[in-house]
Amino acid sequence: MKFLIIRFSSIGDIVLTTPVVRCLKKQVLTAEVHYLTKPSFKAVVASNPYIDKIHYLQDDFDAMIASLQQEDFDYVIDLHHNLRTLKVKRALGKQSFSFNKLNIPKWLLTNFKVNRMPDVHIVDRYLATLQSFGIRNDGVGLDYFIPEEDKVKESDIPTAHHAGYIGVVIGAALNTKKYPLDKLKALCASIQHPIILLGGKEDAAQGDTIADTDKVKIYNACGKFNLNESADLVRRAKLIITNDTGLMHIASAFNKPIISIWGNTVPEFGMYPYMPGKPQLFDIMEIKDLSCRPCSKIGYNKCPKKHFKCMNLIKPEEVLAKVNARLGR
Repeated sequence: MKFLIIRFSSIGDIVLTTPVVRCLKKQVLTAEVHYLTKPSFKAVVASNPYIDKIHYLQDDFDAMIASLQQEDFDYVIDLHHNLRTLKVKRALGKQSFSFNKLNIPKWLLTNFKVNRMPDVHIVDRYLATLQSFGIRNDGVGLDYFIPEEDKVKESDIPTAHHAGYIGVVIGAALNTKKYPLDKLKALCASIQHPIILLGGKEDAAQGDTIADTDKVKIYNACGKFNLNESADLVRRAKLIITNDTGLMHIASAFNKPIISIWGNTVPEFGMYPYMPGKPQLFDIMEIKDLSCRPCSKIGYNKCPKKHFKCMNLIKPEEVLAKVNARLGR
């Protein structure tokens, strides 16, 4: 049976689909699994051994559809479920199974703070699209595969960090998901352990500001490594401190101890660290019962209320206490 799985973006969301890919490939013995995503996320899927072929969303939509039609899929598994995936499904004309995005419960939670979200992780909601094929959750968790050429060499990080370090993810797609710079500086200054800051090129300047507090203890890796190399730095870390972002889910794939810091989004959306049977591996830090939270299912560039209490009320010393507890101090 030939399957096309669709998830266009983003890093974390694609990582969260990996149990679907693995379970489908391993539990349906005749399954040939194809994956359709954006070219910018090639690194996330390219080394996955459970994917037989990758297709990329193209500007020339008609050419992309013509290419997909030639594959003659039996089924389409739509894990993105938007207008573009609807166009793909209609053009292919194959039986499809679509992920329930629960837009109404999300709308109620963000607009009226009425929680009608099921207590089900998004991974299990993704897997529900395969129930017609008798697929069961194997309990293995998330996957992330790093090609050998992207493994970070010891010489690529400071000698002071060779014996172990804490990874601190300072980036996020939107500012209301980021722990504020002043609090990150205070937190990193107080941690008595080598630190590697993780993020993209857009986070490099803030990383420099944080690293300036102690250039021996803190190494700013933001923008210096590609995604897979950053994932390898996550894999090698003793502990990951992170915002609600893609590297959090990559850390979950490696079963790393995680301290996750939540701003305008909430774990009730079902996208907290996914490590089946290992809830002891992660701590969630959030300010509950704020009348304005969650203000969005994704985030904003600025706090709509201008006070940003959801992050500002999380004290660095409270995060430090979690860090020290994880390090056995």
